[in-house]
Amino acid sequence: MIRDLWYKNAVIYNLSLSTFMDANGDGIGDFQGLLRRLDYLHGLGVTCLWLGPFQTSPLKDDGYDVADYYNVDPRYGTLGDFVEFTHACEQRGIRVIIDLVINHTSDQHPWFKAARSDPDSKYRDWYVWSDSKPENADQGMVFPGVQKSTWTYDREAKAWYFHRFYKFQPDLNTANPEVHAELLKIMGFWIQLGVAGFRMDAVPFIIAEKGADVTKPKEQFGMLRSFREFVQWRRGDAVLLAEANILPEDDLEYFGVDGDRCHMMFNFQVNQHLFYALATADTGPLAKALEVTKPRPATAQWGTFLRNHDELDLGRLTEEQRQAVFAAFGPDKSMQLYDRGIRRRLAPMLHADRRRIELAYSLMFTLPGTPVIRYGDEIGMGDDLSLPERNCARTPMQWSDEPHGGFTKSDEPDSPVISGGVFGYERINAAIQRRDPESMLNWTERIIRMRKECPEIGWGDFRILKTGRPEVLALRYDWRNNGLVVLHNLSDKPCEIVLDVDGHGETCRLVNLLSEDHSEPDAEGRHRLVMEAYGYRWFRVGGLDYLLRRTEANGKPGENV
Repeated sequence: MIRDLWYKNAVIYNLSLSTFMDANGDGIGDFQGLLRRLDYLHGLGVTCLWLGPFQTSPLKDDGYDVADYYNVDPRYGTLGDFVEFTHACEQRGIRVIIDLVINHTSDQHPWFKAARSDPDSKYRDWYVWSDSKPENADQGMVFPGVQKSTWTYDREAKAWYFHRFYKFQPDLNTANPEVHAELLKIMGFWIQLGVAGFRMDAVPFIIAEKGADVTKPKEQFGMLRSFREFVQWRRGDAVLLAEANILPEDDLEYFGVDGDRCHMMFNFQVNQHLFYALATADTGPLAKALEVTKPRPATAQWGTFLRNHDELDLGRLTEEQRQAVFAAFGPDKSMQLYDRGIRRRLAPMLHADRRRIELAYSLMFTLPGTPVIRYGDEIGMGDDLSLPERNCARTPMQWSDEPHGGFTKSDEPDSPVISGGVFGYERINAAIQRRDPESMLNWTERIIRMRKECPEIGWGDFRILKTGRPEVLALRYDWRNNGLVVLHNLSDKPCEIVLDVDGHGETCRLVNLLSEDHSEPDAEGRHRLVMEAYGYRWFRVGGLDYLLRRTEANGKPGENV
């Protein structure tokens, strides 16, 4: 059972081939380049790679407009290169999950070309059409301010087609049994080539009813169970990681009350309140977000993250909270996107303050779930706000201070490398940081190693401890007779807290895992701790003999995993 739930204590690293390393010399990253950097990722401590789209595509939306689900875009390599890559990952103990973009295709996909050219084609019903423009065509856009409609008239088809995203991405009619069967075939194809699972893009839209008459879409959750059954039949330890920015009351619908739908979901609720906490030093709303997202099946898991390839979506915050985050991290309109989010990377959002960056990552690594890192954040990469929309945070990886940051030998990379200033590749790159023991890169490597040695965070139960200070968040984890306490001071001022860790008969000594700053309880069994500005602590409860005390099971029905 533990082997099948590998995702419970994994470290996931997200990257896009096009921006990681170019080995072919054409200015675009590729599988050969990624293959050559696997030892870097292995050394960092990564146990799972999440790859952005790499299938054949016109690349109007960074590959999320797929034109052939069964092939690799020639710019990135071949299917042979992909298999060589997954084999090399397996040799290093690294699993691979890939983006599964099945809500829509490119308008250049052969399916859509056949659908628009012939009303009698079997592919006509693979998409969503209307003879007239629906009344709600100006509602439900994913990219407000950039996207004007969810329906577009096609002159060749002489009909309107539905697209939740850009107009060059027509939605698939996922309720069509033939489409559903094809989607399973796509999953099976990539599993056969070594994939350990899928990050499912835009899951609520995949399972929602679609049509001109649909005003309040109803989710078809049976699809998720079908996907789950299929991938686990093909590969027992395969996972589905859902991108679903939903309300907490809907969480169990996506996980399944019996844990028979999605294995994992990104915790957008916690992510948004985490940034509010970082902006205001008020951990109250974050604590509430942790509590309301706590219920989940024993086999389910949250994916915790700071930044990803999209904008920082703040849509679940109140207007007052959202404005507070904008003021702290994206005060200029050029830093904001879609009237709801911030399009910056983490380091510039935190003003390159190493204390705050460490605090944010320490907090993310110790939140309930599995940590997901965005490429380049381990060295504190910046962004290029001159690039449109989300491309500003999708610039090439900065490997060295050589031309184009060591990303390519080409004179003109497809995407410009950040050069000059605080975040230019001349100052921020992996090579320089590798040689500096105190660099962000080496700190990240150490914190990843420590996180992997704390399975309580991924497997155990947690509770929020009282600190008496709104700026300090304290969490305790318990799993198999082992306890872990983590504290974070989100304020720019030091403070003292009094903490009762409730040791249940243990010595209650707190052993610091990151320094020699241990803590002994006072006569009443409480701990008095001084937290520096933006300080963080990882404590073992009792002592470092925890491995000798760890039991083989929790001793509670349903928790023996």
